[in-house]
Amino acid sequence: MEAITRNFFLFLSKSSVLNNFAKNRGGHFAAGKIIGGTDFTSSIRFIRELNEKGLSVTVDHLGEFVDSEDIANERTEECIQTIEMIARENLDSQVSLKMTSLGLDINRQLVVKNMTKILDTAEKHQVMVTIDMEDVERCQATLDLFKEFKQKYSCVSTVLQAYLYRTEEDLADLNQYQPFLRLVKGAYKESPQVAYPEKSDVDDNYKKLIKQSLLNGNYTAIASHDDHMIEFTKQVAKEHNIPNSQFEFQMLYGMRNQTQLDLVKQGYKMRVYIPYGLDWYGYFMRRLAERPANLAFVFKGMVKS
Repeated sequence: MEAITRNFFLFLSKSSVLNNFAKNRGGHFAAGKIIGGTDFTSSIRFIRELNEKGLSVTVDHLGEFVDSEDIANERTEECIQTIEMIARENLDSQVSLKMTSLGLDINRQLVVKNMTKILDTAEKHQVMVTIDMEDVERCQATLDLFKEFKQKYSCVSTVLQAYLYRTEEDLADLNQYQPFLRLVKGAYKESPQVAYPEKSDVDDNYKKLIKQSLLNGNYTAIASHDDHMIEFTKQVAKEHNIPNSQFEFQMLYGMRNQTQLDLVKQGYKMRVYIPYGLDWYGYFMRRLAERPANLAFVFKGMVKS
């Protein structure tokens, strides 16, 4: 049943009709509930509200698979402006982005040029930039770019997905770079040839990755709404005397709000992922596919305000 539900939401995520409807009419409905706003400026007040509650933030301008060099350059300039506004407004926020939004599918030289501009700005203001992970076809190229940038910049991190068979080896390979890693389960539809088809196997691998990353001594973000994963992380930290300063929890904006606040009260760093922009529909459907229980969390958030 869970596989059917997952496939249903992934199918909906690719609907151009629903996507266009969401772009044209859904921004107001989603703003302040599952996205910050349709642009970064309109998201600032929501970021500040979270910061005042002790919650850190990472923002992401939604949109991927850019096939125009002009648009990739525009996305680059927008990201640079966002980093500068984060610094100017003194916000506790990082930035997350996808390599395809900067031109990965066009040519490598373009994405390197654009990302270098962004990281030069990030380094100047000490704002962490996370290279988000996409589907398996782009996984190796993304990790290669991360390793290249990590040799020059400190304010760059990346993401590993637990549902891929290859991820345990990727984690071991990245250890030499002392990376800041965000660990997720994964939200793209992949074949059984490259990804675990069963949820139980994904969960087991996720736990293995959490433990290994923490034992490696690298700063680790556990991005999950799953209570079992949260408690598992706490237990590993306790058993191995890993300080709270070595890891953080991450959750999506508008989901499990009380749990987020509870973790802060317990002394853990809690970061909220706030996407913004018009292309929010596909993102939202993939989050529901990743964990259908998220639908209940979203509904609670919607009806409260």
